[in-house]
Amino acid sequence: MKFISTRGGEKVTGAKAIVQGLSANGGLFVPEKFPEVTAEEFVEMLGMSYPERATKILIKYLDEYDEKELLSACEAAYAKFEGSDPAPLVRLDDGVYILELFHGPTCAFKDMALTVLPYLLRKGCDLCGITQEILVLVATSGDTGKAALEGFKDADGIKIMVFYPNDGVSKMQKLQMCTQEGKNVGVVAVKGNFDDCQTAVKEIFSSVEYNKILAENNVLLSSANSINFGRLAPQIAYYFSAYLDLVSSNQIEQGEEIDFTVPTGNFGNILAAYYAKKMGLPIRRLHCASNLNKVLTDFLQTGVYDIHREFYKTTSPSMDILISSNLERLIFEISGRDAKLTAKRMAELKKDGKYEITEEERLKIAETFDGGFADEEACVEAMYDVFVDTGYTMDTHTGCAMKVAVDWFEKNKKDETKMVIVSTANPYKFPQDVLYAVTGNDVKDSFKGVKRLHAATAMAVPKCLKELRDKPVRFGKTADRKKLFDEVLAFVKN
Repeated sequence: MKFISTRGGEKVTGAKAIVQGLSANGGLFVPEKFPEVTAEEFVEMLGMSYPERATKILIKYLDEYDEKELLSACEAAYAKFEGSDPAPLVRLDDGVYILELFHGPTCAFKDMALTVLPYLLRKGCDLCGITQEILVLVATSGDTGKAALEGFKDADGIKIMVFYPNDGVSKMQKLQMCTQEGKNVGVVAVKGNFDDCQTAVKEIFSSVEYNKILAENNVLLSSANSINFGRLAPQIAYYFSAYLDLVSSNQIEQGEEIDFTVPTGNFGNILAAYYAKKMGLPIRRLHCASNLNKVLTDFLQTGVYDIHREFYKTTSPSMDILISSNLERLIFEISGRDAKLTAKRMAELKKDGKYEITEEERLKIAETFDGGFADEEACVEAMYDVFVDTGYTMDTHTGCAMKVAVDWFEKNKKDETKMVIVSTANPYKFPQDVLYAVTGNDVKDSFKGVKRLHAATAMAVPKCLKELRDKPVRFGKTADRKKLFDEVLAFVKN
């Protein structure tokens, strides 16, 4: 299968798309066409393990990879997860389910893709005949950074550098990154927010001058953010797996449509669900959940994407984003795959901070998507209500999704379509905020928060978070967003 840029001008193999990350003109790679999962394949997948299901989805996009080798890579990746199922489905209430995606090595949904991506990238280099050292640059709002660092640590021929907003992540997220082990890793805090980090990384990717300097040092850039299709593709698999689990447990009939509610900031997680729908998965609606930084909610309602608004630091920091990069892929699709128009809109966003789609396009999106948001108080209430009613503890991002799902059911009381709420992080990654939500108690220290949250919920504390207290901090540098390439160059030459 070939991949094309949302802004036109390129057609490459899947391996090349993964290695390159972004197209030369700054566009995002998308499949030339969407593969379909047949009814026969669907029945076959019912009895498969999660790695087998993931392989069946991935090989449809990455057909130049060897399927047996890809299966081995998926089995090795998901063997790092706790429990027998990397993406278990939990029945919360009648017709409402939680898809838990936080059982990986860093306790966040990014592990679902970033444990597989190192293989996809390394193999992609081999398939493309690339011998240079690969430098993976990552902008993170909290979870991607740690998952990428853990996935790529000590990988042969690859270095990874992560930039995170200095005051825009939780203490646990910061500790996870700054204590990271590995000879090939680098972490730098950035003065600014996630959008500043992401914009700076994109500028490095698209700079001819910077890429020339890196080439002179025998280095080729790649990405582990969801702008890279190799990050996005493994996420499609867990939507199929959740549906298959509902069928195999007799919760739904095969072919019955279901809904997903997805907490999202950069629009990658929910876009993967949309791609699953394009492949034939019976998804009726996708409910896009935001926090106070509700640029996506407003866009879905009005058709205007406008970043000129107040930026809020919330208790769901991985969603504290105003420039949702993966939305470009959806805009490309609903425009009739008009690369020229997509490029024009992205140029408007960069120059003016806004763009607008047509009413016809907005209505086309509304056939599948709707959006909602939760402010801080509403998120706490949703988390508290679920804990009191069911005993289930969720993190703050999932709390936002729960609020949006509850709002949907309140407006559509006769709706009997099954709802799957995507849970993106372990509650212990945000112990103080979760503790406050479920008990009303406030503590300043994260590790005291862990201890008291465990006492209140009896949830097991993940080993990787428990060990953070005693791990030495390796990275403590803070840099200006306009000088990040200097940090990159120093890291490459080190």
